Amino acid sequence: MDRRRIWVVWGGVFTDTNFTVLEPGTEELHGPYHDEATALRAWRDETRRKVDIATHRLFVMQATETGPEAR
Repeated sequence: MDRRRIWVVWGGVFTDTNFTVLEPGTEELHGPYHDEATALRAWRDETRRKVDIATHRLFVMQATETGPEAR
């Protein structure tokens, strides 16, 4: 059986350019999106809004259904 996939855009403003620790209260989550192209458009739009913040970073992440029917 094919697994259903969704995409989300996640990130925020990080404490430094290692991009490992988010500043408290800056986390962003956009989605879910049913296709990668839509998630990439959202990523592009959201990234452009904060282009002047050097430690702002967003990631497009794919999730796969892991319920009993998907196994």
